[in-house]
Amino acid sequence: MKKICFVVDSIFSIGGVQRVTAVIAKELAKNYDVSIVTFDKPEEKDTALYQLNEANIKYRFFAYPQVGRFKTYFCKTYSGLYLKLQPKAKWCSDLYAHSSYPSELKNALLEELKQGKYDVIIGVHAPLAARLATLKKDLPNTKLIGWLHNSFEALFGKDSHYYIGQKRKRHYVYQFRKLDEVVLLCNHDAINYYKFDPKFKPTIIYNPLTLIPGRVSSGTSKRFLAVGRFSHLHKGFDLLIKAFNIFAKKNLEWQLDIIGEGPEEDLYKELIQEYSLEKRITIHPFTNNIQSFYSNAQVYVLSSRWEGFGLVLVEAMAHGLPIVSSDLPTSKEIMGDFGMYFKNGNIEELAQRLEDATHIEWQEKSKTAIAIAQRFDIKNIITQWKQLIE
Repeated sequence: MKKICFVVDSIFSIGGVQRVTAVIAKELAKNYDVSIVTFDKPEEKDTALYQLNEANIKYRFFAYPQVGRFKTYFCKTYSGLYLKLQPKAKWCSDLYAHSSYPSELKNALLEELKQGKYDVIIGVHAPLAARLATLKKDLPNTKLIGWLHNSFEALFGKDSHYYIGQKRKRHYVYQFRKLDEVVLLCNHDAINYYKFDPKFKPTIIYNPLTLIPGRVSSGTSKRFLAVGRFSHLHKGFDLLIKAFNIFAKKNLEWQLDIIGEGPEEDLYKELIQEYSLEKRITIHPFTNNIQSFYSNAQVYVLSSRWEGFGLVLVEAMAHGLPIVSSDLPTSKEIMGDFGMYFKNGNIEELAQRLEDATHIEWQEKSKTAIAIAQRFDIKNIITQWKQLIE
């Protein structure tokens, strides 16, 4: 039986990446020996989250050692020069890989992974995939896979919302090419990577539906629904609240439910109070019974400024919900002409799409939604993962 290891920043916390990783790991554990190396603190372990306790998965908790002050200063100096000068030579990227990932840290992770004698190691998220690439020569008999969960634009775009940014794009792509496989979540990203570097040839595997759908919505509740973490302006809930304020002035019966937690919660509450929408917009914490919210909604709204893969779209469609979405390439790839799109960041256009959603032929839209969601069944997705592993 092959031994597979996922290397993750966190698995025992709430988030879309954690949930998808858990679902894939649980499915693979039916046929393989699966381990998860996580940077979570051992005391935070909660295997009931995402029903991880239902699968035969081993967990190892890893923490990096401290790096000396002089070594840290030396590494930061070269890293700063690399980012400032932006050299194109591959050897410069390899030097930057060492300076941004000192040997003390690299060797500690290498020792951890060697102990497991894994046949396949999957680095979850771009930074860990790049870290894994630096270990390729030291793990010659192990298949190394990078699994990227953010879109090309979110990682490397002009207005990148992550620390990677444009200055590290060339370096990251060089490192990704060292891996045996790199998994992307959509074809749009693959095209962008190809335009930047035709030698980089990733594999596209969509994320699966990660929950068992509840009751299909009846489409009569007059409730919009949005779900996601409150961080980095990612999900655009500030845009949604402002758009709903415009919409609500003419549509007095409709409500908005927002499910999530995170550092931006106070910002959203202040906006709701500013618009006197306390009785129209309700913020709910994350719940293990998210299906009940989908079942009781009439329309789902994705107001995100960026997405690697809009998993909530699949979840919503599995409950028969029509979708209003920002015109993200990933949304269009998942839904095609089914979605009711607005220009990303355009509050007035979002308000108009909310209005449009109240006049659709709901039952027809609902049937189409369910049909689209079935394409993302876990059985279809896990077959692709097994092919990649084998």
